[in-house]
Amino acid sequence: MTIASTLRRLRDSLTESAGTIVFGMEDGTVSIFGLIFGVAATTTNSKTVLIAGASGAVAAAVSMMAGAYLDAETTLDEINAKRALGQSEAALDAASASLPTRLAAAGLSERQSAALANAVQHDRTALGGLLLALQGESDTPFNPWQQALWMLIADFFAAAVPIVPFVMLPVPQARWVSGAVTIALLVALGFGRSRIAKRGALQTISETVTIGVAAALAGVFISIIIDRGFSG
Repeated sequence: MTIASTLRRLRDSLTESAGTIVFGMEDGTVSIFGLIFGVAATTTNSKTVLIAGASGAVAAAVSMMAGAYLDAETTLDEINAKRALGQSEAALDAASASLPTRLAAAGLSERQSAALANAVQHDRTALGGLLLALQGESDTPFNPWQQALWMLIADFFAAAVPIVPFVMLPVPQARWVSGAVTIALLVALGFGRSRIAKRGALQTISETVTIGVAAALAGVFISIIIDRGFSG
């Protein structure tokens, strides 16, 4: 395998997993942002903050990886089950009769619908694939391991962003730097979400940043409550 083909496969995998990557980065950022700021609100000990952040980041990334794998595997099983059912002779015969109507409903003209239906009428494999396409099912579903690995990488990378400033700076200064770089990442993620979902960028960015800030405030609030409760 050449370097060019490897890079091409990596690029295709990245494109296919764009939604998973953005979701993983958003989850990692928001969850660890809240955790790290909650701990940093009640201590100036960098080691304590780093232990909490690192352990939370690893646990969250592995958990999300497992969830992504199971979700993709379940989707793959559902598609295979539908394909097996849809490719039975009785199901194909029944679907073939209504195919021109379904194609017309999908936006094809009457002539196009009739021509396409005639073209696949005697090809069971092509007919089954066309029926899956009309149902909105991908003929090449996502690979569960591919989705899981991208989720692990994205979640852990994003979770590291709020933590890194506490490695390099004292806790008081690191709070400000961590907040700034994390909000910048949330803005980028919001923009990415808007591109994938074809939504307004400003609204999606505002939602993403608001969720992240709310998570941080929630972490700070609960940490202060517990710290004062045990201190008293």
